[in-house]
Amino acid sequence: MSDKRQSGLFRTKSIEQSITDTDEPETKLRKDLNSWDLTVFGVAVVIGAGIFTLTARTAGNVAGPSVSLAFVIAAVACGLAALCYAEFASTVPVAGSAYTFSYATFGEFMAWIIGWDLILEFALASSVVAKGWSLYLAEVLGDLSPSVTVGGVDFDWGAVVIVAAITVVLATGTKLSSRVSLVITAIKVAVVVLVVVVGAFYIDTDNYSPYIPPSEAGDTGSGVHQSLFSFVTGAGGSTFGWYGLLAAASLVFFAFIGFDVVATTAEETKNPQKALPRGILGSLLIVTVLYVAVTLVLTGMVDYHDLAGDESNLATAFGIHGVDWAKNVISFGALMGLTTVVMVLMLGQTRVLFAMSRDGLMPRALAPTGKRGTPVRITLLVGVVVAVLAGFFPIGTLEEMVNIGTLFAFVLVSIGVIVLRRKRPDLERGFKVPLVPLVPILAVVACLWLMVNLSVETWIRFVVWMAIGVAIYFLYSRRHSVLGQRIVQGLQQDSAATGDGAALGRESDDRGD
Repeated sequence: MSDKRQSGLFRTKSIEQSITDTDEPETKLRKDLNSWDLTVFGVAVVIGAGIFTLTARTAGNVAGPSVSLAFVIAAVACGLAALCYAEFASTVPVAGSAYTFSYATFGEFMAWIIGWDLILEFALASSVVAKGWSLYLAEVLGDLSPSVTVGGVDFDWGAVVIVAAITVVLATGTKLSSRVSLVITAIKVAVVVLVVVVGAFYIDTDNYSPYIPPSEAGDTGSGVHQSLFSFVTGAGGSTFGWYGLLAAASLVFFAFIGFDVVATTAEETKNPQKALPRGILGSLLIVTVLYVAVTLVLTGMVDYHDLAGDESNLATAFGIHGVDWAKNVISFGALMGLTTVVMVLMLGQTRVLFAMSRDGLMPRALAPTGKRGTPVRITLLVGVVVAVLAGFFPIGTLEEMVNIGTLFAFVLVSIGVIVLRRKRPDLERGFKVPLVPLVPILAVVACLWLMVNLSVETWIRFVVWMAIGVAIYFLYSRRHSVLGQRIVQGLQQDSAATGDGAALGRESDDRGD
């Protein structure tokens, strides 16, 4: 009877079955990671382009000195979601992150939707950051350009080189990936700390006043380019002031994206019930402190008006003070930072695809792991796709597309904590979200607020991508679902035992076979 109730779009994969599937010999991941490795991964992916570029632009164009408070607001929204991720990851230590969590709570269709959403997030983010890495490489190389034109087509060989190198590292094993990530992360954190220490000597406290500048009429776009909130309410956009502060929080959220990637490595973690919460919350705490420190130094060094425009970055403030050597240090730090961002984003992409392939929603032929316990086929496939996107396509600023995908995942995970608490109160939870359902509800509200501040254009693209995903689910994934096949086999056995084929017929009709 329970199998019949779980047939169709909302059939759920039990926690026990998800954990049992991790022991399949052909698709078994190697457990190599501890809480320190996870914290390094989290810091590695979060500290990237955001701290080197986004801080200055947001201060100069949107929030002024209050950009430091905007980072705190964004961190609170991420922190609330992080608590929910920590509970889920410690309860369901299986690869796939939000995809796996959704399969256990909302059912197969919503799991597919969130998996398809994560594919968008990780693929675009990896490609965009790889191109950003190439731009910083150009600054380091000087006269040698990492981009060439062949037959009228621009080819970004710098982006392809970094993607290819990272693909090899990921295919070799996640323990090696964590060691490489540790070394590079240590370098870029040292650069950030150096910037904070040096910049502190140039702080003029008068630059902090007014902390929240008076509101000004701002050109925030029209039509599909304006935020969904402005489109629905008809409210005029503004910069600075309290509205500018809240808008800045939506923008700087991009700088926090990545801590959720830690949850995708759950299946490769030793003692995941303790290590995962420590890794997720620890990495978020570290980067929040670094972000606030950098923004306080940056807005204290120069008047926020000097940071206006799209070209300003962290080096701008040092250039104004004539500290030219800092520009080279910052460029080097950004290059190191983006290297680990690409690495961990691609790691997250491969683990989500691995989980979906093992469940049959993507081709099962992609799921087998190699001698080192990594999904080599998926890793190579992701490497090729990201290299093509980054090497040949003129990808512009796609932060908003990445943001909306991530926030959507955060919303579902936060709701899922409440659902799973009611459905399975008996499960052992290595970490529990405090004050349920208040904290998950606050997480949902915070994430939805950030989502409605994204542009209408971004929402349209997101809906189109999701529509394509729905079509693929009904044309392929639903028919090849391992869970669906198990249900059919169970009904066949019941039918053979009872001599009644009615239940089997109903299930076959429901699956469209």
